[in-house]
Amino acid sequence: MEGLDSILAEQPFFAALEPELSKIVSGCARNRRFDAGSYIFHEGDDADEFYLIRHGRVALEMVAPGQAPVVFNTLGSGDILGASWLVPPYKWMFDARAVELTRAVGIDAKCLRGKCEADHHLGYEMMKRFLPVFVRRLHATRLQILDVYGKRGK
Repeated sequence: MEGLDSILAEQPFFAALEPELSKIVSGCARNRRFDAGSYIFHEGDDADEFYLIRHGRVALEMVAPGQAPVVFNTLGSGDILGASWLVPPYKWMFDARAVELTRAVGIDAKCLRGKCEADHHLGYEMMKRFLPVFVRRLHATRLQILDVYGKRGK
C-alpha cells in the first residue's frame, strides 16, 4: 500500500517539493472519500481542511437565497480544492459538492498552518504552489464574467 507521502510526491501540485517538506505535509494528511451528491463543505463553514482530488469531480457552487445553486467551476483529478484555509478568518466562500464518487487526500489546515509558521521555508513553498491556483481561478472567473456580462449592444 502506497503511503501518503509518496502519493503527494507524485502529484503535480507537490512536484519538486523537497522530500523532508513532503513528509511534513503528509503528516497532516489523510485519505478522504465523498459519495456522489454529498457536500464536502458549505459557504461559511470553517476552512479546516483542503483537498487534493485523486479521482472524481467536484462542483464549486454559489447559492443565492431563493435560487438554485450556480456551479461556477468543476474540479477533477489532480486539482486542489480549497484555498480559504490560507486566509483569515479561514471560512469557506462557496459550497463544494462531489459530482461523482470522489477520492481525495485531505490536509488538515490547522496542522499545516502551524507547521508553516514554524518553518517559513515550508510556508514559502506552499505559497508558491497556491498562488498559481489563485491566478488560474481568478482568470477562469474573469472569463465567465465576460461570457455573462461581456455582450454589448450596438
